[in-house]
Amino acid sequence: MHIYMTAGTFDFLKRIESKYPHEVMVTMVNENGALLLHESMGGTVFKEPRRYEVLESIGEIQKEGFAVMNNIPVKDEGRPLFEHQFKNQARDIENEPGLIAFRLLRPLSSNTYVILTVWENEAYHQKWKKSDTFFETDKIKGTSINAQQNIFASAPYVSKYSITK
Repeated sequence: MHIYMTAGTFDFLKRIESKYPHEVMVTMVNENGALLLHESMGGTVFKEPRRYEVLESIGEIQKEGFAVMNNIPVKDEGRPLFEHQFKNQARDIENEPGLIAFRLLRPLSSNTYVILTVWENEAYHQKWKKSDTFFETDKIKGTSINAQQNIFASAPYVSKYSITK
């Protein structure tokens, strides 16, 4: 499975989404603009998308919710270690209250992995961040993973979006 993402104005992306009702497409918006996410077993209709392979998948992405993308640049030599760590942690989040979907995304044309979580609302995400199952790259940086080798190419960053019909 693959995920493709493209940016644009909310209205433009909603028009693309409405042209393909049988595809899993979700338009998201935040203070910086809009993003259209396309989840597919095949290709995409986007001309120049960001492209990802789905390594882990929990739940179904819905047309409503609060999406959080943890963008984590990883050095080439650190990819196997990073993937192993997050594949092992993926199931820890599966039964969190309010979680709709989780995707661990391997970049196909960059070095930035994306950990995508979709929640019923922001309050559920905030509650999870205070839980024992919360994982983040800052925690990994303090573990033996980063002590063994510096796997991160640069600082991670978070993007948050609202998904509305």
